[in-house]
Amino acid sequence: MAAGRTMWGGMAMARLLQGSCFPSGQPRRYLNFKLDEKTAHCSLDLFKKETGVIYRMIGIDPTKAAKNPERFTDWAVVLADTPLSSGRHYWEVTVKRWQEFRIGVAETNMSREECIGADNCSWVYAYLQKKWYSMASSEMIPVDFFGKPDRVGFLLDCEVKTLSLIEIEKAAVSTIMTEFRAPLVPAFALCTSQ
Repeated sequence: MAAGRTMWGGMAMARLLQGSCFPSGQPRRYLNFKLDEKTAHCSLDLFKKETGVIYRMIGIDPTKAAKNPERFTDWAVVLADTPLSSGRHYWEVTVKRWQEFRIGVAETNMSREECIGADNCSWVYAYLQKKWYSMASSEMIPVDFFGKPDRVGFLLDCEVKTLSLIEIEKAAVSTIMTEFRAPLVPAFALCTSQ
């Protein structure tokens, strides 16, 4: 994985979100998706019509959870239901109540025994111990200029193989550049119930 960190000012940020930074004929898509309950670890509860997730310290007893090979077994991870294989896609996530988490993208066939960011099938941004990191293949690279906003944006460009974290309030951007293999889905891991 090669990770680049770039901080853009407000005007560049506005062009990024308005699409003027994209080559003509290749528009960015605002991504609407739901979380896929079949993939959700038994300690996660989905709500808001499968668009929100809560971590429960005491979840469903794993022996009582429906047997499903798509379910994450060892980590509190859930994947989205919308596979992405081409184009540019933007989505935002409200993170103000979460204390530690990972958000990014994963290959649809990644191991359900791994956490996102800990293998070569997922690329994420993690907020751990009040600091941001980009993660892939268990490599953590600090993202120093980000704070703890209420909402963050994600921009996936399948053509140039980048995933960007956007701190909307500060107009800051961090980008992971790597070799994605499609199809990918948005991916989420929670570490606390806060």
